[in-house]
Amino acid sequence: MFDLIKDKFPHLKDKWDDFVSYYHRVEVPAKTVLFKEGEISQKAWLIEKGCLRAWFNNNGKDVTFQFFFENEAVSGAESFRKKIPGFFTVETIEPSILHWIHKKDLDKIMSDMDQIPEMKNNMLDIAFERQYHYMKHFLSFIKDTPEQRYLNLLKEKPHIVQRVPQQYIATYLGITPVSLSRIRNRLAR
Repeated sequence: MFDLIKDKFPHLKDKWDDFVSYYHRVEVPAKTVLFKEGEISQKAWLIEKGCLRAWFNNNGKDVTFQFFFENEAVSGAESFRKKIPGFFTVETIEPSILHWIHKKDLDKIMSDMDQIPEMKNNMLDIAFERQYHYMKHFLSFIKDTPEQRYLNLLKEKPHIVQRVPQQYIATYLGITPVSLSRIRNRLAR
């Protein structure tokens, strides 16, 4: 799991064991809530195996806005950094193997890495990618039909359609599961 990151930063090899020692490996079943909307996030998660979703409550209905898979990190970033209540819930969709780190330990690592431009750039790239994803997803609700959003998902992220239950895909696309079934049936003809 950590070898992917380790390979990107060979100059950190003398500190690597210290960094990894802060992480705790856990195996959790599907539908495990890792972080709840309204709580202040104290942990960040790396996914070794599994699928997670980020969602928020909208008048009693959950709305999924992002999925996470192997070798990705997830946290309530705004809550984690600013110590404010989080805007969403993170839960597992599949049984998952995760590595978590407490905020105070990640802060120590980040402080050590503050002097390493490559690491800072990597962290900025990750933040930019996440921002890009949110922006693109938001704009698709303005300019694309639900069918076009589904076609884009099939083209750009087919692994989501293969691994995620239809009800979560529907909320991600901003439609009901019945509407998603109709779109899928129309496209299958």
